[in-house]
Amino acid sequence: MTDRFATFSAPNSYWQASRAPRYSLLFALPLLAFYQILAVLLSTGPRSIRNGADVILQGLFVAVAGRWGPLLFMICLIGGGLWLVARDIRAHGSRLRGRVFLGMLGESLALALAFGIVVGGITSGVIGLLQTLALASPGDLTWWTRLMVSLGAGIYEELLFRVLLVTALAATARALFGWTPVAAGVAATVLGAAIFSAFHYLGPYGDRLQVYSFVFRMIAGLFFSALYLLRGFGITAWTHALYDVSLLILS
Repeated sequence: MTDRFATFSAPNSYWQASRAPRYSLLFALPLLAFYQILAVLLSTGPRSIRNGADVILQGLFVAVAGRWGPLLFMICLIGGGLWLVARDIRAHGSRLRGRVFLGMLGESLALALAFGIVVGGITSGVIGLLQTLALASPGDLTWWTRLMVSLGAGIYEELLFRVLLVTALAATARALFGWTPVAAGVAATVLGAAIFSAFHYLGPYGDRLQVYSFVFRMIAGLFFSALYLLRGFGITAWTHALYDVSLLILS
């Protein structure tokens, strides 16, 4: 039993390695690339649309650097990620293993498949409605535009609402109210999930506000926050993106 636990918790085990930047961030990189390629290809059409979280993050850089903001944002995002990857590789001094990336992809697929059943079931239990999964229709957006937005949700919504927002809310609670890390983390996770859900109803392409869809997305925010803490950014981003893409394929 001791040997099994040691293997599970060892720094180079799959469960530990897949959370580390050298795997987690590199695993998320193709998702970012697919989204950016589609965004560029679709930008010449009659309607140019990007994921809302992407617009918010880029807007912060545009406010500071003007028309150079989007380029500066990409440089900081990719450059900062690669710096963390390089630092992690140097610290561990080991080669990257392809089977870890394959395991992460399989895990993300399984989590995406289970997500709707688990979160949908919890939501139905909370509000007693069968329409939990009947979220707003995507409107008149093209299939490729909806695919691009779905991929962007995995990268940018997880970056904005999990990595940045929840971290900032927890730090604020600790600094202003002197809360313990656990109390601050729980409060930040719940508030962050509520903000994440509300985000989907804002803007010209926002969904029509309905109780069951709001609750579903809030519980989804709690799920993704827990997944981020347990399994890292890469698997959380891919799970979110694959779930959204599965809805697109089945719609």
